[in-house]
Amino acid sequence: MRALPQDRTLQEQAKALRRFNRFYTARLGLLQESHLDSNLSLSEARILYEIAQNPATTAAALRKTLALDAGYMSRMLSSFEKRRLIQRKPSKQDARELLLKLTPAGKRIATKLDSQSSREMSLLLESLPPQKRETLVHALTTAHEILSAPTIVKATTIEAADAKLLLNEYYDAINVIQRDTQKSIQSFLSDPAAGLWIAYVDGTPAGCVVLKPLPNIPSASECKRLYVRSEFRRRGIAEALLDAMEAHARKLSLTWVYLDSKDDLPVAIALYKRRGYEPCARYNDNPQATIFLRKRLTRK
Repeated sequence: MRALPQDRTLQEQAKALRRFNRFYTARLGLLQESHLDSNLSLSEARILYEIAQNPATTAAALRKTLALDAGYMSRMLSSFEKRRLIQRKPSKQDARELLLKLTPAGKRIATKLDSQSSREMSLLLESLPPQKRETLVHALTTAHEILSAPTIVKATTIEAADAKLLLNEYYDAINVIQRDTQKSIQSFLSDPAAGLWIAYVDGTPAGCVVLKPLPNIPSASECKRLYVRSEFRRRGIAEALLDAMEAHARKLSLTWVYLDSKDDLPVAIALYKRRGYEPCARYNDNPQATIFLRKRLTRK
């Protein structure tokens, strides 16, 4: 257990945060045995919501998103199955992976809870003058951004499903022709000389980046597949992913990180140049690449 904060200012700030926590849990009815007058607890309602918002999610992904104990999660999902609220079906890509999907009954309950929650929040906001309403929403948005800073994880086979999801979105977003195979993705996850990093925000996969070896160039690797989902952009996630990737390259005692890009990705190119990537000669046979950059790594 971590030691209690000794700084008096920090202790007072912690008290203020606890005071607000006690207020809003009571104000929003989160202490009641059932959530929104349903026969579900708050945890159960939240799990149904996540499954509704993320069709074909998995129990492992839900545990990560909601930070719940595996045994507790397993018991709730089993209860949902008995009540015929969810179904579990093997993934077509990996039969060992069970995908979660709401049944028609589960969808009805999730829709009703979502509608009722929206109605209660609207009633709460309607009780405030417009200016105070704007102030409240701005303050809560700021709090959410501060407390939901991304967590960067070097992916293993545990995060393989999230990795495939993000890579597939990346391919489609910029129409990638030369796509990674299942074998190459596995190599990113298991090869000590490579790596795939995932940024999580509130347990949700928000972006990724890959480092792969460049055997034809001494002491060099290549940065690939930098991607951040649209809803998580302008929050420093791309920079955090590149920080993690470059830190690993330094641990490998590499001198250079290379990358390629396209003329129609000016935001990404500007980011790379701000971070010290400079133009270089073509180093690969990527038919879509028009811009080639590299960065000399300094020891930190």
